[in-house]
Amino acid sequence: MKILSNNQLIVKISTHGAELNSINYNRKEYLWQADPVFWKRHAPILFPIVGKSWEDKNKIAGKNYMMTQHGFARDMEFVQIFDRTDEARFLLNSNEETLKKYPFPFRLEIGYRLQGNQIHVQWTVKNTGDKEMHFQIGAHPAFYFPDFDTKSVEKGFFGFNQEKDLKYILIADKGCVDTQKEYPLKLNDDHLLAINTSTFNNDALVFQNSQIKKVTLYDKNRKPYLEMQFNAPVVGLWSPAGKNAPFVCIEPWYGRCDSINFKGEFEDKDWMQHLEPRSTFTASYVIKILS
Repeated sequence: MKILSNNQLIVKISTHGAELNSINYNRKEYLWQADPVFWKRHAPILFPIVGKSWEDKNKIAGKNYMMTQHGFARDMEFVQIFDRTDEARFLLNSNEETLKKYPFPFRLEIGYRLQGNQIHVQWTVKNTGDKEMHFQIGAHPAFYFPDFDTKSVEKGFFGFNQEKDLKYILIADKGCVDTQKEYPLKLNDDHLLAINTSTFNNDALVFQNSQIKKVTLYDKNRKPYLEMQFNAPVVGLWSPAGKNAPFVCIEPWYGRCDSINFKGEFEDKDWMQHLEPRSTFTASYVIKILS
């Protein structure tokens, strides 16, 4: 476990999955602590797919490769390659095991850097092979609801950088989305989305087409608590359906689960990223603690 710290934050990162395990600010824990009764993870890295593939199959050059939800990086051991009090980087290289599930050689680097009350997270993907590489990558951090009360229906609020005309799609079957049905997001008079015990009854809310660049989590008194900033084309909001869980996930994605009944080539999936041989992809997001 690597511990990063500055005068405001103490952050823990595991080499297993290069996963954030703790965000402590003013002696208060902000990151979900992975109680398996609700969800056994903290903030997994999603790579080389985001979400579910239809029937867990990925057709690459006409051959089917089996890969479970969110890919394999979250369950693999990374090597720490940079170590400083307030910054660390972790590396996963493709190997014999990964090539059986995903036939592209790669180098995946995950970096964390503290700056005041902010955690800057960077992803770097390098295609180390001699053919074009296709991949998806995403984040899945889970944050405690402020002042969670098991007896309360209301959990807090979301705020967005855009206050109108937001639309989302839903998971429909076998963990995959129905892109034919789009729903308008209904905000209250304060331009906030109320989060309650039924908000995620139909699984994640999925926002496409770079509609959202910032999500703010508010407490029940509408006080801003935590913020995430990103440039991802797709964003998922999720908490386990029907469990009255104490947390919610804010998930920037460069990719998305399959559409229902998708049986095409891997490279043709919606929101797929494409990388030429010896080329590098970078992306980042920021977690900011507000109170």
